[in-house]
Amino acid sequence: MGSQQKFGQNLRLARKKADLTQQQVAEKAKLHTNYYARIERGEENPSYEVLEKIVKALKIKSSEVFPF
Repeated sequence: MGSQQKFGQNLRLARKKADLTQQQVAEKAKLHTNYYARIERGEENPSYEVLEKIVKALKIKSSEVFPF
């Protein structure tokens, strides 16, 4: 599993722990739901700004989702 997929898996776990849907996280981060879903699947390489929006929406530290 590559780092992009591991990152996506970590996002998914954090989202589930927060009891949020992909749509809820996407809305809080002001992202399209499909784009957020692709990030979770490891199909997108989001910018740092997008990552910060997601981490803020999940109310976690960025170190909790980075695989390295």
